[in-house]
Amino acid sequence: MSDIFNITWKIKSFEELSIHELYEILKVRQEVFVVEQTCYYLDADGYDQKALHLFAEKEGKVVAYCRIFPEGVKYPEASIGRVLTHPDFRNLKLGKTLIQFALEAIKTRFNTSECRISAQDYLIKFYSDFGFQDTGKKYLEDDIPHTEMARK
Repeated sequence: MSDIFNITWKIKSFEELSIHELYEILKVRQEVFVVEQTCYYLDADGYDQKALHLFAEKEGKVVAYCRIFPEGVKYPEASIGRVLTHPDFRNLKLGKTLIQFALEAIKTRFNTSECRISAQDYLIKFYSDFGFQDTGKKYLEDDIPHTEMARK
């Protein structure tokens, strides 16, 4: 039985990641986005080097993760992407903590509260709880329905 104790939160630039951390991040991203969601795409998209990597570790395993970008990288606003919680740890509600930490990092590191995301449609309500609003832009990304959402 997993618990919320012994979880360590980290935020690092690409250059600050250890080889072990990078491996665990790429592994969990593939487990969730490629295997679990049966979505075949190139995860190593050239943006990791421009991102801050926010993640939670438990006993060396990445259990929650997202990438955070400054303004002008993915969108004119700051943005959050590759948001995930490891399947074995979803009962801990780490996603909420992850997004709270990501928004705080955007505010403190980039001096803005504006943020834009590409949300899988089933998570629209989840992101709405953090102040994100549907921009009306809906599209398929790797055959998965997405909605662009913005937070002012």
